[in-house]
Amino acid sequence: MLKVEDLYASYGKEDILRGINIEVREKENVAILGPNGAGKTTLLKAICGLVRTRGRILFNGMEISELKTNERINLGIAISPEGRRIFPKMSVKDNLLVTGSKRLNEVYEIFPRLKEREDQPAGTLSGGEQQMLAIARALMLKPKLLLLDEPSLGLAPIVVETISEVIKRIRELGVSILIVEQNLSLVADVADRIYVLSGGKIVDEGSVSDLARMEKSYFS
Repeated sequence: MLKVEDLYASYGKEDILRGINIEVREKENVAILGPNGAGKTTLLKAICGLVRTRGRILFNGMEISELKTNERINLGIAISPEGRRIFPKMSVKDNLLVTGSKRLNEVYEIFPRLKEREDQPAGTLSGGEQQMLAIARALMLKPKLLLLDEPSLGLAPIVVETISEVIKRIRELGVSILIVEQNLSLVADVADRIYVLSGGKIVDEGSVSDLARMEKSYFS
């Protein structure tokens, strides 16, 4: 589905990503691990067309490297960004409708709690509910590939378990997921394969069964 080949990305003169090669197959969950500053968020932004890049990005066999962000969204790529970035003064419902999609009922089936709070200002939701709203907003776009940037950030362990179940439910819908995450327990629960990003380069990759080895090598 997604292939990134020899990708470089930069915000200015200095490359943040250097020669990245990754792949996400259909109905597959792939995790990107790495320390702060490794370039994980930049990689997601590059796939969305939000930073300057060199190299190739292919989506369902089509090169999208020169396409604008909205054109990539129309092809089926959506992102739930780090920090959620909801509109706190708008209602839950309006946060979803701002996408221009009317798939409320479909999304509410996955997030019944958001249905219960649809008229509530988004800023009054709990941290976990705000994360659900951020993911739900991305799903309103009916993506084939969903990019998740640190969905467990700042959440209590019990809430992370709920996010894990949400990710599994999304997978059942046939959506492929590329997730940037530092919570190794969440990765172990939802990922099929893993890439380790450090210093702007992929330094390791493997199946989720390799996570213990990766943790010992890079995160101990």
